[in-house]
Amino acid sequence: MKSRSAGIDARVTPAGSLELLSQHEVAKLRDKSMSGLYDLFRRCSLAVLNSGQEIDDVRAVLAMHEDFDVTVLQQERGVKLELTAAPADAFVDGEIIKGTQENLFAVMRDILFVDHEILDSGKFDLRKSDDITNAVFHILRNADTLRPRSLLDLTVCWGGHSIPRREYNYTKKVGYELGLRGLNVVTGCGPGAMKGPMKGATIGHSKQRIRGGRYVGITEPSIIAAEAPNPIVNDLVIMPDIEKRLEAFVRAGHGVIVFPGGAGTAEEVLYLLGILLNPANANIEFPFVLTAPSASADYMTQLDAFIGQTLGESARDKYQIIIDDPAAVGRAMRDGFERVRRQRRETSDAFYFNWGLTIEREFQEPFEPTHEAMAGLVLTRDQPVHTLAANLRRAFSGIVAGNVKEGGMAAIEQHGPFELSGDREMMALLDELLRSFVAQKRMKLGAEEYKPCYRLAL
Repeated sequence: MKSRSAGIDARVTPAGSLELLSQHEVAKLRDKSMSGLYDLFRRCSLAVLNSGQEIDDVRAVLAMHEDFDVTVLQQERGVKLELTAAPADAFVDGEIIKGTQENLFAVMRDILFVDHEILDSGKFDLRKSDDITNAVFHILRNADTLRPRSLLDLTVCWGGHSIPRREYNYTKKVGYELGLRGLNVVTGCGPGAMKGPMKGATIGHSKQRIRGGRYVGITEPSIIAAEAPNPIVNDLVIMPDIEKRLEAFVRAGHGVIVFPGGAGTAEEVLYLLGILLNPANANIEFPFVLTAPSASADYMTQLDAFIGQTLGESARDKYQIIIDDPAAVGRAMRDGFERVRRQRRETSDAFYFNWGLTIEREFQEPFEPTHEAMAGLVLTRDQPVHTLAANLRRAFSGIVAGNVKEGGMAAIEQHGPFELSGDREMMALLDELLRSFVAQKRMKLGAEEYKPCYRLAL
């Protein structure tokens, strides 16, 4: 290993998995053409090596490490990765950090599996809902995220990557209460409200002498550079797109906690509400808690009001709000999981994957937030409430893309802000919520002045 100007050159061996690759797999990872996997592999590898750096401008990250390269070396005794100008923080005393090493090869594992087994194998028709769910299952199983003999204990935590210190500390306290109760944590794997619960859970697990605590990070290629895996993640999974990432959360997780956040958090909340509002899921047990410290109670009040005024009281019945009481959140999850456990036993559904949940095609179909697609979203009340939730979810997904995803940012620079239209009252409610996110600096990390990537037809 040797140092270069802004990075380190090194050769890295697999960390207990994916030690052998076929010549075809190596060629795909090296292929820099449109049909190859090189660019995807390079970007995701850089994100993993950049763990702990809290910057959400994808292009800035790439520009900072424009000399970075990763090459797969096929050798007689197995495979190695040759890193060029890798971020120095990924190494200590000349050796790559163990967790970073594991996550680096998790990237390779998931990229190859999705390409060969999901996209190119012909086994899955990704135009069909059941095949999409099966694809999600196979990706999670291949990553060893689904544990058939494990307890029902995976708590999904959603919240903003750009949050103030008081909110971050609160997420740690909630994570601590989860850890004390033997519960494990699943997040989007980035900083902020994704890192805090994991950090708190490590202390709770340690106090209870729980070894093998699980800190699962589920991400996807277009967001991983903006929300690089935090250092606590010990089970990284890269799904092909945001919709499969969201489905992975609710299929593998047993309940959800939501902390304050911005557009991405609103997208996640609307996704889950849209699913739970489907009449087919009326009797599905799924604990769902919104929580915040007392200083951020207004955030939850405003989000709750938005949900009630757009989706109705039936949507508000799907969750409970707990303010400034981490222990109460821990108890709510523990008790909710017991109800889930009883129901899964009664219905003979698996503990490790929620097959019984109905997720319709409109929540599974990848949404490409182009200007045309955003302008064409139906944001009116004359549609089933779960369909309205799906369209609102897409609107927030587009805003996330315009804020932090490379393709979305480029589209905004070229064509101007996305335009959204709908019922006048709906637009006014959306405007009020988004303005509050901007005022509270929840859209981008460290942005002194946020320039909206959207325009609402009021």
